[in-house]
Amino acid sequence: MAALLKVENLTKHFGGILALDHLSFEVQEGEIYSIIGPNGAGKTTLFNCISGLYRPDEGSIVFDGQELIGLKPHRIAEMGIARTFQNIELFSNMTTMDNLMLGRHIHMRSGVWHSLFLPWRKSLTAREEVAHRARIEEIIDFLELQSARNQLVKSLPYGRQKLVELGRALALEPKLLLLDEPSAGMNTEERQDLFFWLQDIKEDLGITIVMIEHNMQMVMDVSDRILAIDFGKKLAEGPPEEVANHPDVIKAYLGEDEDESAAVARQ
Repeated sequence: MAALLKVENLTKHFGGILALDHLSFEVQEGEIYSIIGPNGAGKTTLFNCISGLYRPDEGSIVFDGQELIGLKPHRIAEMGIARTFQNIELFSNMTTMDNLMLGRHIHMRSGVWHSLFLPWRKSLTAREEVAHRARIEEIIDFLELQSARNQLVKSLPYGRQKLVELGRALALEPKLLLLDEPSAGMNTEERQDLFFWLQDIKEDLGITIVMIEHNMQMVMDVSDRILAIDFGKKLAEGPPEEVANHPDVIKAYLGEDEDESAAVARQ
């Protein structure tokens, strides 16, 4: 079976700094694939290359049979790749509903001229607006954001803002979802809920997930496979238990305490 995402020999320099060093891996459709590594390992740089924010110096990124390198970010989104960011990128003075509606932009067909006819209920723009809002209501129900629907994003707790950003990514109806530290800033209860939502996104919505995450318990619980990197290079790849117990991963990411890392893997 062909991989949904195939990265080959990806290399990215920032001056004299080598952020990605001939990195290669594949993600199969329908899996949750986690990427771990210490700070500065190149994880977010990798996401920025996949989503078109950075252009690699060497290598290839193929998504669903099409090369991504050289495409603009909006074109990559249109192909079916959505992402969240390590630092929340929401419009803080807009409501949850409005932020989620922005995620529907690639599906909107009516232009400025058509918007003049919005007050007419049978106009193309009005019908499209109703359809998009109905889809957003489904996402609000899915992520249990009903109470936040009409609240300004800046008034929401950090964990809820992370969910709004996840919801906006889902609004694109992607084939591939890139999550950059989705549990950061969440409390224990919110992380537990996120675990179930990630499973539902994979199984019920049929969306493949590539996730950067520092919470190792979350990674071990939810991942089908894990890629560990350091200094932009692959350290190990495979099932969670195998990667967590790899000696290079223990040294570079989990620290020198092998007993502690093995305990995490067994949980």
